[in-house]
Amino acid sequence: MAQTGSEKAVLVSEETDTIDIGRIFSQLWASKSLIGICVGVGIFLGLFIYSISPKTYQADALLQLESQSSQMGLPMAMLGLGGGGPQSATEIEIIRSRLVLGQAVAALNLDWMARPVLMPIIGVAVQRYDMPIPDFWFFRAYARRAERISLDLLQVEPDWIGKPMRLTITGEGTFNVELPTGTVLSGRVGETLNDADKTFGLRVADLVGSVGRQFVIMQRDELDVLDALQNSLMVGEKSRGSGILELKYRASSDIEAQRVLNAISDAYVKQNVLRRTANADNGLQFLDSQLTIAEQNVRKAQEELTEYSRKSKVLDLSFESNTLWTQTERVNTALQELQVQEDDIKQRYTINHPVYQKLLNNRAHLEKQLADLQKEAERLPETQRNVLTMTRKLELAQDAYLELQKRAQEAEVMRASTIGSVRVVDLAHGAERPVAPRGSLILVVTTLLGGLIGVALVLVRAWLRRGVQSAKQIEALGMPVFATVNYVPLSDSKRNKKGEDQSIVALTDPTNIAVEAFRSLRTSLHFGMLDATTNSLVVTSSAPGVGKSFSSVNLATVMAQGGQRVCLIDADMRRGHLRKFFKQPKKGPGLADYLAEVKTLDEVLIKTPVEGLSVICAGAYPPNPADLLVRPRMHELLRLLNERFDMVILDAPPVLAVTDAVLMGRIAGGILLIARHDMTPIGEIEATKRMLEAAGLKVTGAVLNGFDPSKVVGGDSYSYRYDYKSHSD
Repeated sequence: MAQTGSEKAVLVSEETDTIDIGRIFSQLWASKSLIGICVGVGIFLGLFIYSISPKTYQADALLQLESQSSQMGLPMAMLGLGGGGPQSATEIEIIRSRLVLGQAVAALNLDWMARPVLMPIIGVAVQRYDMPIPDFWFFRAYARRAERISLDLLQVEPDWIGKPMRLTITGEGTFNVELPTGTVLSGRVGETLNDADKTFGLRVADLVGSVGRQFVIMQRDELDVLDALQNSLMVGEKSRGSGILELKYRASSDIEAQRVLNAISDAYVKQNVLRRTANADNGLQFLDSQLTIAEQNVRKAQEELTEYSRKSKVLDLSFESNTLWTQTERVNTALQELQVQEDDIKQRYTINHPVYQKLLNNRAHLEKQLADLQKEAERLPETQRNVLTMTRKLELAQDAYLELQKRAQEAEVMRASTIGSVRVVDLAHGAERPVAPRGSLILVVTTLLGGLIGVALVLVRAWLRRGVQSAKQIEALGMPVFATVNYVPLSDSKRNKKGEDQSIVALTDPTNIAVEAFRSLRTSLHFGMLDATTNSLVVTSSAPGVGKSFSSVNLATVMAQGGQRVCLIDADMRRGHLRKFFKQPKKGPGLADYLAEVKTLDEVLIKTPVEGLSVICAGAYPPNPADLLVRPRMHELLRLLNERFDMVILDAPPVLAVTDAVLMGRIAGGILLIARHDMTPIGEIEATKRMLEAAGLKVTGAVLNGFDPSKVVGGDSYSYRYDYKSHSD
């Protein structure tokens, strides 16, 4: 679709615009009321969220993971039985395991749930602030402040796990319980309540509340309880490598948080002791089995040596053999010591260091001595060599047996003295102040969110506006703008109740800036209509609701106040309402009656309290307004009025809605187009201009009505859909 030159000019102007930060801030400041409302809503929402959020308390405890050497002064030989140092990551996972948490659940019966029934949404606030709630009808079931329940026993069928049961207070210390099957049982506080099959058991330890209060009791699934514990439990090492574990747990009360955390700590310490006792038992069993084997080896070596000595008739080793055996053992021992020294030296020195070289030289010397001793042993008689070998085998077996026996004794001592490798440094301690909800944080977040939403609404609203923003946009279409009328609340017909008379701003508030604009418009029209054939002016618009009638009546008033004789005609015979400005009856005579030749001019012409101003109302709404306008009587009316008045103003219907304005424009001296700021799309104005030009008419000038500087933004989107129907008011 081809664009006109004026449309291209508007588009180019808008495309070359840049973001004006000052304009944005001005827009936000002008809409500060909306932003303030959003901030207020955010503050209220924050306070509401805080009031309905249940309080959460946190307890913390400290555990120390001790190495085996720190427990008691044991010999080095025993340290290998106890394992290595603290393994924090492993112990953290053990603490969070179902093994440990399951013991805490069993110890405190955490799988039992017994709590009051809270009112929807505001139940927490009712309990916290003791809000006054009516104690009748369904309100009676909901808990108030300080009402509670605790259980001593809860036993249900497996199929009832996870199914809530409703307990209702019926009197002083008495209650009813509705089972999942629908059966209702009656019980008393402190007494065990069973069903007929003895599959359900309940004993209430404490019950505080008024008659009619209801409580929910339930046996929860253990896996669900464990998952909830794991989510609420936080375990971490206090500082890296310290072996100090910090446990934190959150619950609905500080006492509950301490109880649960102490139970978890106790369960972990107990399992740690049991684990170490089990390790010691396993080690002792292994040593006992090895002792049996070692004892058998000693006995076997002893028997072999004895039998060989008997057969060979060798009662004992010779002096030479004993000396050779002793020297060999001494050299082997020295070599073992050098091996230990080398393991230490290689961590500090390189192989070329003098210390390392000295050790290597000593080892080479000892190895040479051992080789010489082995050669010397080979020169001994065969009998002596065999006895020497068997004797050495026997001594090695005896050494192994003695070492195992020593370790078994050490394991017995460790088993008897097992106290675990975990120590409770600090018992669970809970803070009196809750950790959640954090009122200040919630309030800050909701306040900022409300402010951001307010700013977003302002900016989005400005971006979505399609109405004309300035007189320059209208002038770019080739129409002069005679005046810009500032926004006046009374000009907005939506602010007036149905049937209520409207006031004329030029009379009620003559110093208003909008009235000054109409005075300026009066001057502009004086020069703009110098070449007009008649002194009649058609005031119209592209669509309804832009303040056309408001402009017509105030323009006519200021002209009359300026000494001119003015006649104002309500030419909108479909929905005209100029009569409301002059408090005229709904069915009084008017233009329709004159054009239909029912009334004369003098009968429809009404003088107003404003000197020099007369008005002709629309009259009874006819079914054929356009047909009446094309009659010669309309020409005759304007001729007669031109003789009597200095200016005749016709308040005509919108151009794009009906053809009435075009018909009147053919016989009038000028056409004044009214556009409303931030409401009338620029496309509608251009379409109106094209329609008039197609009929051979030219717009004398335009007025930008309802101008609000705080709403000035760009925009060119528009729609050609209208709703202009006749109504009976």
